[in-house]
Amino acid sequence: MKFNPYLMFNSNCEAAFKFYQQCFGGKITMMMTHGEAPSAEHVSPEWHDKIMHACLEVGDRFLMGSDSPSGYFETPQGFYVQISVAEPAEAERIFSALAENGKVKMPLEQTFWSVRFGMLVDRFGTPWMVNCEQTT
Repeated sequence: MKFNPYLMFNSNCEAAFKFYQQCFGGKITMMMTHGEAPSAEHVSPEWHDKIMHACLEVGDRFLMGSDSPSGYFETPQGFYVQISVAEPAEAERIFSALAENGKVKMPLEQTFWSVRFGMLVDRFGTPWMVNCEQTT
């Protein structure tokens, strides 16, 4: 069993996933708009360019998402998407990229459990934890 986060966006899923692909590496393996879906004729024209489903594959993990239907978007709360990285320099690079035009909740720094740990909400409203555990 694997858990894969599914993120909902307020009409900016495409931009978010292109940014996440740059930030995390990996490959966008799916990016379908409502206009490309078999049900396109049942969707209002202003929603044809909104993302119905996106998938970013990074290693053996997947980050998925879509644009929330009009009127249903809620600001994410009560969770963070946690990223584990092996090297402090990579943690710093990722944290810095995610923090640009976002809001840092806890600066990236050494803690008693981690060489680097920080929390932020990115420019798309997604809450992230970046963790670089100490090696034993």
